[in-house]
Amino acid sequence: MIHANVGTLSAEPGPCSAREATQEKTPVGAPSRRGVVAGLAAAGFAAALPVGAAADDGASPRPFGPETVEAMARALVSRPFDGAFPPLPAALAQLDYDGWRDIRFRPDRALLGEAGGPFRLQLFHRGFLYPRPVDVSLVRDGVATPVRYDPALFNFGRTRIDGPLPADLGFAGIRIHAPLNRPDRLDELIVFVGASYFRFLGQDQLYGLSARGLAIGTDGAQEEFPLFRAFFIEVPPAGATTLTIHALLDGPSTVGAYRFVVEPGRETVLRVSATLYPRQTLSAVGIAPLTSMFFINETDRGHSDDYRPELHDSDGLQLATGSGEWLWRPLDNPRERRISTFLDRDPKGFGLLQRDRSFASYQDLEAGYERRPGYFVEPEGAWGEGRVVLVELPTDNETADNIVAFWRPKAPYPAGEPVRLGYRLRALAAEALHPNGQVVNTFTAEAAASGAARRAPDQASLRSRRFLIDFGGGTLETLIADSSPPEIVATASIGRITATSIVPNPHIGGFRVALDVRVDGPGTTELRAYLRKGEQALTETWSYPWSVA
Repeated sequence: MIHANVGTLSAEPGPCSAREATQEKTPVGAPSRRGVVAGLAAAGFAAALPVGAAADDGASPRPFGPETVEAMARALVSRPFDGAFPPLPAALAQLDYDGWRDIRFRPDRALLGEAGGPFRLQLFHRGFLYPRPVDVSLVRDGVATPVRYDPALFNFGRTRIDGPLPADLGFAGIRIHAPLNRPDRLDELIVFVGASYFRFLGQDQLYGLSARGLAIGTDGAQEEFPLFRAFFIEVPPAGATTLTIHALLDGPSTVGAYRFVVEPGRETVLRVSATLYPRQTLSAVGIAPLTSMFFINETDRGHSDDYRPELHDSDGLQLATGSGEWLWRPLDNPRERRISTFLDRDPKGFGLLQRDRSFASYQDLEAGYERRPGYFVEPEGAWGEGRVVLVELPTDNETADNIVAFWRPKAPYPAGEPVRLGYRLRALAAEALHPNGQVVNTFTAEAAASGAARRAPDQASLRSRRFLIDFGGGTLETLIADSSPPEIVATASIGRITATSIVPNPHIGGFRVALDVRVDGPGTTELRAYLRKGEQALTETWSYPWSVA
């Protein structure tokens, strides 16, 4: 069984994530926490590939094989970290979001299509929050050929740049298009830009949350942002159904060789394999980190009087434990930073999901929150002992990524010892990950009071709350008419559950559970509940932290 520990800290850390400037809704003149961090991370890292290049201008073809990026990483880790890179020309450094966004890659100059494959490569221009250049090479027949910067690759729109730009300006990142939704149209499939952040889409999905290569110190006082310095994209043959991208990761604490294999589809699948070469012991590392936004929902609207009922890119953390238990933790926009840890061994998966798929829940004709993907991480091989960490930060707007989830191994990764990892990422819509009933809704309300409690509501030592959980799906609908309803199994880590009830909820094909909880004095209690019939669990486990001041 999974064990959860919740900690509430008063000190809010610095920004923890980056929303790429391709996000349409970022307001002009007010870059979000996501964008700011991408710029901060970019400002501290080198650009030119320091290893593997021939003794020429760095733009000549060179041999490339399955172990090439690992060899680069091994050579790079033996050197002191170098944070220098060529500065941007002033005209690019001074761009605002709109000016940078106006510089668009020309679709007719897209790469990768020469062999007749279905994928197309476009590049991001440096500027705004993305000053750091990354190297981009195409791999064909065992040879990697760098892509040279050429201003003719871009349409600058209304952005005016005085004077010529350097021939070695480089690029800020990459994005891949493919016929994702229709065979006759190229849709954006996956994007890498800003530190080690990337996003990808399944069919009929809109960008929301992000993934990244690695997180370091995300739940501490100072976060480090390793980044991808170079990409090597294998040119796919005609009829290819997957695309392979190699990436070199670098940062003060570690170097890494990554391989991404993306397979577009109804739920696009991204297979990730990585070898890390720590420069120093990694005790605060986050594996397969996911970053998202949660502002308001039906449980807590105290942050906003917006006409839209809910605003979030993800609404819950889904866990599949090594023991076979499925757990659902609704997300929150807390008053102060909250860190929750879920201890486990050899987890089967974890992810940030957008479970609510009803337009009526959001009422946003532009953002389309009901179409945001969920990302679910499925480890390949045994990951051993460790914990899933959930970081929830307070935010007062919907543009800040305030949610992070990742896996942290129990034992730190020692300096100088390579670490090999593999996992699969799936971009999910409404797909159910397990056959049992799911948590559909969570509501909270004042618990019913009577007697002394009603006559003395100012007794701060006694604090009560009612939690209502809707469970639906699985076999629950077949039990609605049963004279004997499912059994509620509920616990509280501190305090006590004073009353429970269960009633059928035919609107969701399941049941509504009510828990009255009381705690004495301030603190945080971890609540858990699920339904069972006999010894059989009928639902996933609902997990919820309730903090009382």
